[in-house]
Amino acid sequence: MSKFSHILITGASSGIGEALALYYAAAGARRLSICGRNTERLEQVAAACRKYGSEVDAQTLDITNSESVTEWINRCNEQLPLNLVFANAGVATLAETPENVRRTFETNVFGVVNTVLPAIELFKKAPSEQIKHLVITSSIAGYHGMPTCPSYSASKACVKAWGEGLRLALKQFGINVSTVCPGFVRSRITDKNTCPMPFFMEADQAARIIAERVEKNVGLIAFPWQMRLAVWLGSILPNCLSDFIYSRLPYKV
Repeated sequence: MSKFSHILITGASSGIGEALALYYAAAGARRLSICGRNTERLEQVAAACRKYGSEVDAQTLDITNSESVTEWINRCNEQLPLNLVFANAGVATLAETPENVRRTFETNVFGVVNTVLPAIELFKKAPSEQIKHLVITSSIAGYHGMPTCPSYSASKACVKAWGEGLRLALKQFGINVSTVCPGFVRSRITDKNTCPMPFFMEADQAARIIAERVEKNVGLIAFPWQMRLAVWLGSILPNCLSDFIYSRLPYKV
């Protein structure tokens, strides 16, 4: 049984977000508030979660619209105080066109900002005994600028650094913060990949790892360990060596 009674998840219509919603519903969460861009897929996730007995609020939402996101989060909190907020929504860049690059940063960075800021304000006003936990989804790709996906890796590096900083900055308010850096996990993003995906993982396995480590208040949740070790080593190498290695990565086609 999870200690979190009301969990909010953005990007819950597929991938890790969907798997997290199902995980917490099965774990006995009293209420789930989930959002996504695709109404049909989101309703399917909500219906599956309700079978476990959870109350589910499913909202089709553009995560880049700060006013809409703030209004939704506040409304969810009024129904039952939030304990756990996942800023999880994200997109792949695909072709590095100006339009796609802007969309990547608007969703992966400002979509996270739009979720986290109102959640922080609510948590600061909440009673000290209330459980308050923020989870920001970054990526293994955020450890180093990737020539195969420069905009995506840059956006994930941004929220990784923000999450790590917020963990210490918000500790004084009794707010826990975890940053998640998964490797290749089955999702609508990885479904479009044509490059090799070592240590590929199913979404339900990733959700279980994330949930178990959030329960333990782990600050940086990076997995699988083989990928974490590889990208960490790449991030500390001199540029001449890291450039040599990363320039030989296979590109998406």
